[in-house]
Amino acid sequence: MNIVFALLAALANAVSTVTQHVASTSDTKGITGWRFVRYLAKNPLWLFGWVALLGTFVFQAIALHNGLLSLVQTLLMTELVFALFLRRLWIRQAISAAAWASAGLTCVAVSVFIAVAEPRGGFATPTSGAWTSSIAACVGGAAVLALLGTRGSPARRAAFLATAAAVVWALDATFIKAMTDTLTEDGVAGMFLHWPVYAVAASGIAGTLLVQVALHVGPLRVSQPLLVIVDPLVSIVLSVHLFDEHFTQDVGDLTIASVAFVAMCVGIVMMTVTVPETMERTEPTSLQTP
Repeated sequence: MNIVFALLAALANAVSTVTQHVASTSDTKGITGWRFVRYLAKNPLWLFGWVALLGTFVFQAIALHNGLLSLVQTLLMTELVFALFLRRLWIRQAISAAAWASAGLTCVAVSVFIAVAEPRGGFATPTSGAWTSSIAACVGGAAVLALLGTRGSPARRAAFLATAAAVVWALDATFIKAMTDTLTEDGVAGMFLHWPVYAVAASGIAGTLLVQVALHVGPLRVSQPLLVIVDPLVSIVLSVHLFDEHFTQDVGDLTIASVAFVAMCVGIVMMTVTVPETMERTEPTSLQTP
């Protein structure tokens, strides 16, 4: 069931990203500052994206409670595959064969990575020192990346800001996992007596703001793959450091798993460069009347 909820989280996140990108880039020319914030707050599509984002949080929390951080966050990489279907079925965009092939490569690579890497363990309670080092590294790294994202071309800014957001989201996933433990042990009221719930709120707000800015300042094809790829990479490191998760020790299997992960990244990048640049509706040329 953890796999099912992780995939539902990926679907909900795809819905959130697509809808909020459309809302934040349409009819916003010349709108900046608080006028832009007010515009988004009145946009039904952007608000629907928030509902989908809430769904992402709920599904992810359920998956992380008893599931492995490395497994759940890797499955979230299928977000772009779901987004591809949304583009075709909802927005009615023409999707190239190369994009569909990239989606297939991503799905196969995710399956191979999980099956061969054999993530397991994950029952350790993180020490205070492990939490401190993880938080310091992620917050510091995200802050530097966000600062680098304040200057340069739109693509450069989107890249740095999206990477910063992905680092924050990976850290947020560890907080969510810790929060669900306090929730089941102490109940709703008791949960608010422990720090993870407040860490989830703080990192969630920071990550959301970084994503919104990244989507607004640059092309989706730059920000989205980095959001999808960097998150599980950082999560895998955190899963080992914090929760004592581990993988197969067989060198051959580790090599195959590494190749599969690289193939996932290639598939994701290829999807982003082969889909239409905008969210405008298009139709395949072959279906048009001569």
